[in-house]
Amino acid sequence: MAEQQLSARPRARSVVRRSAGGVTQISDYQPKRYTIIGDHLTQNRDLSLTAIGLGAHIQSLPDGAAVDIRTLAGKFTEGRDRVAAALRELEEYGYIKRIRERTPEGRIVTRTLSYNVPRATGTRRAAEPVTEPVAERPAPPAPERVVRPAAATPPPPSSGTAPALPEPNAPTPQRHHTAAALLAELRRDDARLLLAERDVRRLAPAVAAWLERGAAPDAVRRALTASLPPDLRHPAALLTHRLTALLPPPLPAAEPRSRPVPLQNCDGCDRAFRAPSPGFCRDCRETEQAPARAAA
Repeated sequence: MAEQQLSARPRARSVVRRSAGGVTQISDYQPKRYTIIGDHLTQNRDLSLTAIGLGAHIQSLPDGAAVDIRTLAGKFTEGRDRVAAALRELEEYGYIKRIRERTPEGRIVTRTLSYNVPRATGTRRAAEPVTEPVAERPAPPAPERVVRPAAATPPPPSSGTAPALPEPNAPTPQRHHTAAALLAELRRDDARLLLAERDVRRLAPAVAAWLERGAAPDAVRRALTASLPPDLRHPAALLTHRLTALLPPPLPAAEPRSRPVPLQNCDGCDRAFRAPSPGFCRDCRETEQAPARAAA
């Protein structure tokens, strides 16, 4: 019989819940670095998966962590538009509340309140617990958490979903080819502007819309590559914003030019002169009118 090693440290036990199909939960005991999050957030069917993940991330942060759009977009692969939309969802359903305040120095900052239990808002009532039976977990009530004020961030492009990319009114294969080539060659201006093929296909109609409005390819390239941020991580998101926000207006219709007076050959001397209809040039008219004036 093997001798029992009393000095060996006991391993953390895993609790396995068997299921007939689907997911099988394997839960290891975690003595530290874990967050208790309600199923009313993780199983909320009214929220997008981006909003659920962002809400869980915010609840796992310590007091004083920055949760502005710029900081969150810099930590994850989602761009600023998706982060801004997810924050609006969480605010609409009562999981966060953003308050604009003015500091003694006169600077506008945003203070964010994070709720582990959603608060009812003006348009939404607080989420109700899910009805499916779930295992009981120790969940002591947590007090309201105040996240450190962060510098005010610019408002998102719109209050709803991200604006649609512009498209040409009369697409042509030649213009589309020029637009796709322009996007693919942006990496020659800056290596960080290396785009995936699917992003080139998605953005090419927007570039074609610029070209249709009279913008030269070099002017489009300068608008897309000028003053790039030093911490550029999502080039496709940046180009999407610039192609939408900086779209030039259509060129005004050109005023019709007055046609020049046509050239005529003089019936007297055959010299060319400008006149609306055939006839005599000025010299021949004066020559014929001279005898008449003398007789008078």
